[in-house]
Amino acid sequence: MTLHNNMAHGQPADQIGIARLRKLAPRPRNLGDTGLTLEFLGDLVCKHLLNHGTLSLAELARLMRLSGAIVENILEFIRGEARVEVRPARPDVPGILYALTDRGRSTALDAMLRSGYVGPAPVPLRHYSRIARRQSIHARSVSSDEMARAFANVVLDDTLVVQLGASMNSGRAILLYGSPGTGKTFVSRHLTNVFPDATLVPHAIAVGENVIQLFDPLIHKTLDFGLDDSDHVLERGHDPRFLVCERPAVVTGGELTAEMLEVDFEPSARTYEAPLQLKANNGVFVIDDLGRQRVDPRTVFNRWIVPLEEKSDFLHLQSGRHFSVPFDVVLIFSTNIHPLELGDEAFLRRIGYKIRFSALSPTQYEQIWRDVCLQHEVDFDPEVLDFVINELHGRSGVDLLPCHPRDLIGMAVDQSLYAHNVRAIDVDSMRWAWSNYFVSFKDETAKAGNVLPA
Repeated sequence: MTLHNNMAHGQPADQIGIARLRKLAPRPRNLGDTGLTLEFLGDLVCKHLLNHGTLSLAELARLMRLSGAIVENILEFIRGEARVEVRPARPDVPGILYALTDRGRSTALDAMLRSGYVGPAPVPLRHYSRIARRQSIHARSVSSDEMARAFANVVLDDTLVVQLGASMNSGRAILLYGSPGTGKTFVSRHLTNVFPDATLVPHAIAVGENVIQLFDPLIHKTLDFGLDDSDHVLERGHDPRFLVCERPAVVTGGELTAEMLEVDFEPSARTYEAPLQLKANNGVFVIDDLGRQRVDPRTVFNRWIVPLEEKSDFLHLQSGRHFSVPFDVVLIFSTNIHPLELGDEAFLRRIGYKIRFSALSPTQYEQIWRDVCLQHEVDFDPEVLDFVINELHGRSGVDLLPCHPRDLIGMAVDQSLYAHNVRAIDVDSMRWAWSNYFVSFKDETAKAGNVLPA
């Protein structure tokens, strides 16, 4: 596996089809289409006004991600309750300005105590669930051509590519296992790029009166449809409470805890945030380095038994309210530990594919070596490579792993720049890099020359 990282990108957003998104999530044309109550939306408008002081109808429509006609109905309702008033227009803001009355400020503060969410109008859970199922990742098959494009710059055994491609179409969990450095992490992250199509991700979902923030800019990569701000007001396009994104790809490793898989409640702000698997919905969820987390791997496995079988995940709020959401992810585990040490055979049968990663052949190692030389702008010297494979690897008994060319060449270049101010590698610099990369050890039960990664 070369460490080249030219990942496949999705097709341009304007080719994906705005009409398809409009059909999937049409823009709400009236209050009923939002799926939310007038009281809920009235509180949300008041919270926006509490934060901003004064806002015009167009500004409120943009903040709420609702049409001007719907926001106008909400304003009419809360004006009737004496919660907002009209303020004089400002030269820099066209249109009528709205602000809270004393009564409105009091009710807004009360609404903030119940829920600290202030943002776009959320999508009701039932609406979100319907759309999530309609854009299921399991309805999107991966072809051999797509796998070839996704791994075009990766040195990977053809048999392994077939295993990986088939597993992505299975709808079942996937376990990648093998020794450290065999490329599992690199390949698992690369697999997140084999689905180049777009998906709709809501800013937030509403479970009753509770709002869960779902969109995460660190995870969800938005696609540009060339829509300007006026599209939040005009009745065209798809429901702007959803963002058009690449299919999500969530990768977590040793930092994973059991709490990260449940709805997170922030008491001081009184806000909810979606768990990782909900953010990954309609995409790929990779749990890397399984067995190194602070939570026992059996606990991690057990967490997915019901969602994998039922295709629904069961969550709960701080109030104790339980609810279910679609569980629609390609779930990938990656581990350096042998599967039988993670769970018994009966348990492992619940995972569809167990794919083993092993050491490289000399030919594959050379392909990666050539690529890394190109990346570091150093000449490929077959004598240096022969020395590394036969003398360094051969005499020490260290397997040929995909990580070694990147690390050894990088360290040799570091030494060359320091000693001679040139980018070059030779036998001496490789010997130097090897001695710094590995830790030698010798004891009563080990032969001299055995090495461990530094």
